[in-house]
Amino acid sequence: MNRSIAIVVALLSIGGVSRAHAQETTPGPGTVEITVIPAGGIFFTSGDNGTKFGNYTLGGTLTYNVNRIVGVEAEVGGSLGIAQDLQFGGLTHQKTPNALTYTGNVIVSAPTGAISPYVTGGVGGLTMFQQAALGINSDVTLLTGNVGGGVRWYAPNNRWGLRGDYRFIATRSNDTAPAFFGQNTRYGNRVYAGVIINAVQ
Repeated sequence: MNRSIAIVVALLSIGGVSRAHAQETTPGPGTVEITVIPAGGIFFTSGDNGTKFGNYTLGGTLTYNVNRIVGVEAEVGGSLGIAQDLQFGGLTHQKTPNALTYTGNVIVSAPTGAISPYVTGGVGGLTMFQQAALGINSDVTLLTGNVGGGVRWYAPNNRWGLRGDYRFIATRSNDTAPAFFGQNTRYGNRVYAGVIINAVQ
């Protein structure tokens, strides 16, 4: 009888280990994810008085997935100015200002295994740094909102993955902002590619 009990316990232990191992290697969102964003771009459309322009972007996100469908995310990004043709105040070629963005977002995913498409939206701020040549004589902060979506792919070991993301961004107008950017509501399109690290599974 003792031998029978020992065999049953051993079989249950092996089964439990197999199930735990399968859970650890099933691709999908971790409870906590970090996304490193090495490459992206943001492209603002022309406003009533402003000019269209684009900047290179990079940054990172920290995501807490409440479950496999809903998550909340904090994002910080840098927007690096690029010399380009501008139609503003007689300028034809000028470096655009650097900026810092920071947002809080809600993500709703459709997990299908290794590939997880999602929609997202949130609010935050954009701080544009001083650029005297464009009439930006001090740092300016504007309220922003964003909606968009993307897709996440997870490696078989579920420790890392890749992410492609698109956002439609709106910045709220501010009468005290510089003429170059901020006195009227501006819209932009942002895309990025990132590397996901599943910090907590």
